[in-house]
Amino acid sequence: MPMKLTAFLAASLIAAFTGFPAAAQDGEKPKTDIERIKAELQKKIADAPVDTVRRISYGGLYEVIIGGDIFYTDSKAEFLVTGNIIDLKTKENITESRLRQVNMIKWDTLPLERAIKIVRGTGSRKIAIFEDPNCGYCKRLHRDLQGVQDLTMYIFLYPILSPDSMEKSKAIWCSADPGQLWLDHMVKEAAIAGDTKCATPIEQNLALGQSKKIHGTPTIIFENGDRVPGAIPLADLEKKLAEIKVAANATAK
Repeated sequence: MPMKLTAFLAASLIAAFTGFPAAAQDGEKPKTDIERIKAELQKKIADAPVDTVRRISYGGLYEVIIGGDIFYTDSKAEFLVTGNIIDLKTKENITESRLRQVNMIKWDTLPLERAIKIVRGTGSRKIAIFEDPNCGYCKRLHRDLQGVQDLTMYIFLYPILSPDSMEKSKAIWCSADPGQLWLDHMVKEAAIAGDTKCATPIEQNLALGQSKKIHGTPTIIFENGDRVPGAIPLADLEKKLAEIKVAANATAK
């Protein structure tokens, strides 16, 4: 979550919003409830764009999407609520399910030709990862992944953490074997040096990540479109890959 928004939300837990719903001026087309609530929230949360607002079927609430995160508000946009909504009949975490849907990235929309491809074994299982060469969590993830078999990794160079991240990313892409240099650096802390003048897709990767609201590294994208921010534990990764395979086999029948 963006730092400015985090600070805003911390303050909002102490004091409720002020202000009243916007009224249409003479000659203006009256706003729908959704438009009015979105406009009110945007005035009160100037530091972050309100992506969408929609009425939900529980609690008289409205769902608010801000930067890939889910919040809830009332019909007057006087309060902003954080937290999970749980269906006590089904035990489903509705917020978590919706968050997964909101942040889904369809696998077939990923420009895989702009990623470093690393194949282990048959490579039958696939993940894409947005990574920065200076990312400590990315390095921990790759150390854990060393023993994983039958996996294809598509590494999208996403230099957002440090001033020299861009130069390191360029040198990796321009090297004779980008995949090997990437692994040597991430797993063994090998130094990165070499040409940085070749044509790279890094600027395009940055634009893609920003459009998909990828704010940190690593961010893992699975074949079913699910994304996981952070260095997922190896057991959880294997479980996720197995679930995707089962679901794919069931769909194919």
